[in-house]
Amino acid sequence: MGEVDAVVPAQRAGAEDGRGRIPEVPGFARRPHASGTGRRRAQGSPKAEGKALRDRFPRASHDSLLLSADRPDAVRAVEESNAGRVPELTPIRVGRMAASPFAFLRGSAGLMAHDLVGTPVTGVGAQICGDAHAANFGLYGDARGSLVIDLNDFDETVTGPWEWDVKRLAASLVLAGREAGADEVTCRAAAFDAVGAYRRTMRLLAKLPVLDAWNAIADEELVSHADAHDLLGTLERVSEKARNNTSARFATKATEQGEDGSRHFVDALPVLRRVTDAEAATVAASLEQYLGTLSEDRLPLLARYAIHDVAFRVVGTGSVGTRSYVVLLLDHRGEPLVLQVKEARPSALLPHLAKAGFKTPDVGHEGRRVVLGQKRMQVVSDILLGWTTLDDRPFQVRQFRNRKGSVDPAALAADQLDDYGRMTGALLARAHAHSVDPRLIAGYCGKNEELDEAVAAFAVTYADRTEADHAVLTAAVRDGRVAAELGV
Repeated sequence: MGEVDAVVPAQRAGAEDGRGRIPEVPGFARRPHASGTGRRRAQGSPKAEGKALRDRFPRASHDSLLLSADRPDAVRAVEESNAGRVPELTPIRVGRMAASPFAFLRGSAGLMAHDLVGTPVTGVGAQICGDAHAANFGLYGDARGSLVIDLNDFDETVTGPWEWDVKRLAASLVLAGREAGADEVTCRAAAFDAVGAYRRTMRLLAKLPVLDAWNAIADEELVSHADAHDLLGTLERVSEKARNNTSARFATKATEQGEDGSRHFVDALPVLRRVTDAEAATVAASLEQYLGTLSEDRLPLLARYAIHDVAFRVVGTGSVGTRSYVVLLLDHRGEPLVLQVKEARPSALLPHLAKAGFKTPDVGHEGRRVVLGQKRMQVVSDILLGWTTLDDRPFQVRQFRNRKGSVDPAALAADQLDDYGRMTGALLARAHAHSVDPRLIAGYCGKNEELDEAVAAFAVTYADRTEADHAVLTAAVRDGRVAAELGV
């Protein structure tokens, strides 16, 4: 039948397969040729392309870790990543990273990216989190107040190798398990199960109709799909806490009413501090540009709030030292909405992408990079995500305490760690499938456990490496070579 097709006049062939009547449209997929049975030919399909990559990058090779001769030690890596941060806050960041090997990993996305350059990279790019460790998944509220669970940190997001997110998740699970006191078999099993869930979820998404795969939301069905039933009690407790984690609750604790009836933030050093009138005015003025980055249908909502106060607030482990503000908005009833205006630094992965064969992107505005990356990976995102510029620095803007809640993977019971691994692995696959055809990655990952075994072995090796790095940092802190403020 194929030989007959080859000699059919172009006009007649077009009439049979629809190509002559409707031209190909840029931005849409090309229509596949039909075989004699009416089924699509597999040759040249994304799945076939994925399977072909196994010849160049065997799945078993993902167990390797070859550190380069120019690898910085832990102290140098931390000091380099502190460049450009608020100097008086960097000791807090070092102190948090020194708390445990898992905490060190959380703050060293750039160092791990440096190491991952030397591992097999298939060349398949996706919008990746860039910092997909086990603590960067959590609950948050959608526009109607319902809770979803997903990736929730996108400071490092870029278009890059999908494998890097998978390996960072797997290594973090081993470290979290060790911190929780789990044995090595359990820790390795959590990493193995996370990769297996990623692979199986990608295969499932590849088989679904495109819209169904695209709109797959993390809810109770995900728990069933990932066989994470032992987590249900933990998730219910986290959900209950998250429902109360709102702007109103934060404002009640962090503000007070003045004699003139207005509300303002109260110092809670070193985490929260008031700012000068001039600094507050500059932050407030930057929100005008932020409004221009929102969809127009959001503007009437914010127009019903007035800006009342601004404070500086220290943020999480990897972001400590970045400039971050909270802005208090009140509606006509005095009900609060708090926005976070957070500095957006270049992704820590950026210097390493070219070495891995990926084009270094021209993002234009780092806040825009973070916001668009988040929207590309989540099914449901904060409706007030936007960006602005403040003192010539890029910032992202989002709701603060938007019913957020998280599971501490380092506090999970041993019998829950593998469940958590399966759940986060499934979430990561769904997030990647928004920017890369799941058939391509599913074709590479395949049906058997070869990739699962390899990445689990890598995860154990990299966890050992991270523990050694952490020991170097803590020794430097003890010796006074690196300033650290512990316990903050």
